[in-house]
Amino acid sequence: MGHDFPPLKNDLLLRAAWGEQTDRAPVWVMRQAGRYLPEFRKVREDHEFFEICRTPELATEITVQPIRRYTGLIDAAIIFSDILVIPQALGMEVLMQPGPVFPHPLDTPADLARLPDKVDVDEALGYVFDAITMTRKKLEGEVPLIGFCGAPWTLMMYMIEGGGSKTLQKSKTWLFKYPDESKALLRRLADVCVEFLVGQVKAGAQLLQIFDSNAGDLSPYDFETFSIPVLRQMSSGVRDRLASLGIAQVPLTLFAKGASPSFAARCGYDVIGLSWTQDPLDVVNNHGVDAALQGNLDPTVLYGGREAIEREVERMCKTFRSARGGVTKGWIANLGHGITPGVDPEDLKWFFECIHKYSAHA
Repeated sequence: MGHDFPPLKNDLLLRAAWGEQTDRAPVWVMRQAGRYLPEFRKVREDHEFFEICRTPELATEITVQPIRRYTGLIDAAIIFSDILVIPQALGMEVLMQPGPVFPHPLDTPADLARLPDKVDVDEALGYVFDAITMTRKKLEGEVPLIGFCGAPWTLMMYMIEGGGSKTLQKSKTWLFKYPDESKALLRRLADVCVEFLVGQVKAGAQLLQIFDSNAGDLSPYDFETFSIPVLRQMSSGVRDRLASLGIAQVPLTLFAKGASPSFAARCGYDVIGLSWTQDPLDVVNNHGVDAALQGNLDPTVLYGGREAIEREVERMCKTFRSARGGVTKGWIANLGHGITPGVDPEDLKWFFECIHKYSAHA
């Protein structure tokens, strides 16, 4: 790969992701490089969102901001980017106003002709790879760096709805009205995602996470019919491609928000992310999930004050430890979804401190 990275000083996240027992749970939070931090908002004053994504120096700065602020408390950095860089690589326009908007969504399968048959991922998304390499060097081995992408179903939803949606009426209509075309689009997205994820590992990512934020909007049957095949295509595709290139495997995390953990566990990932509505004891005992787990504090707890944060973290740590037979094993502490913009950074610091305290072996 040609990169000379500093040795990793903190491999807690990677050991937990591989299912090992650890002295305490590693901890990071989804969207940790984001709007709750004043230093992020300062950068945003002068730069448009996707401009930051496409400028490796800016993406690197924002990625390391929480690591710098919470030195010694946080066990991973996640590259600052967005799941919608994949539709952009396919030639679709995406604006942030302030949420994502597609001026020209896919209305019918005829619109699929607008998408290219092949995507040169290095050319279209090389800025992400450059940011990853730059960030790995900037981190100086302090913590591992996570790369990510969106899952095909969640990406398809945005591309058809034209933005976020509560009902997903347009995109789910596609599944029922145009099932073959929907499956073909999902497979095409999965192919691009595999190349993108492999490129991230080549650039320096040490763990990969797939965000399927809209997984829970599908019935179990539809998740099995449309999502599981392409999620498996991605997990096996990344592993096969890394093996063929002679590159060491990295852990793969699937966060299929709201989907049955037993379904997510069939997709071939090393770590299953849990939302706050899922109980780790139920996941392990009743769903037979053998993978490592990530999660899953309700993000709103961070507004509840120090006493509530400590109480809920202690309860969460006991639950995950019980699910693992009384030890801290195969668990990455996190929120059950992304941190929200109004959180006080000092309250997040308290969350990290409580994880250190209550996830450690007694």
